[in-house]
Amino acid sequence: MTTKSLGELAHVVRSKNAKPFRLTFDVIFRDSSTYERVKAAKVITPASVTQLYGLQPGELLSLHEFDAGLAIKFTLRRRTTQGSLGDTDIYGCQQHAPLLDIQVPWP
Repeated sequence: MTTKSLGELAHVVRSKNAKPFRLTFDVIFRDSSTYERVKAAKVITPASVTQLYGLQPGELLSLHEFDAGLAIKFTLRRRTTQGSLGDTDIYGCQQHAPLLDIQVPWP
């Protein structure tokens, strides 16, 4: 079976701050058939996100499949408060990059 990367399949993959202590992620698709295939493949789950981002228990705050918006959304706790010493991404807009390489089984 072949695969395609999430970056190839999604219309939008983004991350951003959700207040100073949280990051939120959106993976949005152009059409329902692609969204449904990715959703059915179960490549974005609490377990996969926890592993991908090296999270500790309690750091993944939510993960939702939003059918009306053809989107998968999740929020995690920021390891560093926004704008504090050691914060390397004050806007949280570069944290989505690891999602782009997720491989999705594709017929």
